[in-house]
Amino acid sequence: MKGRAPKTGYSRDQFGDGWVDVDHNGCDSRNDVLARDLTGETFKPGTRDCVVAAGTLADPYSGTTIAFTRGEDTSSAVQIDHVVALSDAWQKGAQQWEVAKRVAFANDGLELLAVDGPLNGQKGDGDAATWLPPNRAYRCTYVARQVAVKATWGLWVTAAERDAIAGVLNSCPNEPVPTEAASRTGTAATGGGGGASTTPPASPAAPPAAPPVAPPPAPLPASEPPTVGEPSAPTQDGVVVYANCAAVRAAGAAPLHAGQPGYSRKLDRDGDGIACE
Repeated sequence: MKGRAPKTGYSRDQFGDGWVDVDHNGCDSRNDVLARDLTGETFKPGTRDCVVAAGTLADPYSGTTIAFTRGEDTSSAVQIDHVVALSDAWQKGAQQWEVAKRVAFANDGLELLAVDGPLNGQKGDGDAATWLPPNRAYRCTYVARQVAVKATWGLWVTAAERDAIAGVLNSCPNEPVPTEAASRTGTAATGGGGGASTTPPASPAAPPAAPPVAPPPAPLPASEPPTVGEPSAPTQDGVVVYANCAAVRAAGAAPLHAGQPGYSRKLDRDGDGIACE
């Protein structure tokens, strides 16, 4: 928890020029998220099933159903929201990052949701203390996702934001924290009360289950003290940051799982949520 840093120097370009193909599947992040979050989607011919032409969104923010049709006058009905607004991220740690890390953050599937366009505009750069979805049934899932994004990327919260997050999650103490893997393979949850998860069932007949949480690396036994001179985890403004996997292994922290201190997408080359394995 820290105070909000100045917004000085912020622009959307600080997080890259639009959408990019961070997972190298041939499709940009916007179309990846549309394909993930819409149902009944169709694709523009000749794009190798990349460019989404139409589909239906069960909008989590409003609780309504929205028909999406790609076009100059219609595409804005469904927009891709950065769950943690980029301006908010800039003021809470991201301005200290390298550009490549900011681009990866702005295109991270855990950070992105297809939502109602006007509500996305209404949210602006608000955090949990200033904006929550009108659909109250989705608020626990929404706040849990913000927590997951900020924990994964090492962003901080303000005191007011912490209190707002706690106020929401106090009503749903069993709300699971979504994982990056779920954000790639799942669909956006529309919210059905406390405890709803963004992780989809394995099959239509299977009940939803919270994603497994990998245990942290086992500590060295008391009889085997660390080697003299072994480097400790490097920190930046109190946040663990590793330059590369060699530094992770030198600190005895490998492998790093998404959500653990020091984990970052740049260390997770295959994007499976486990870095430096």
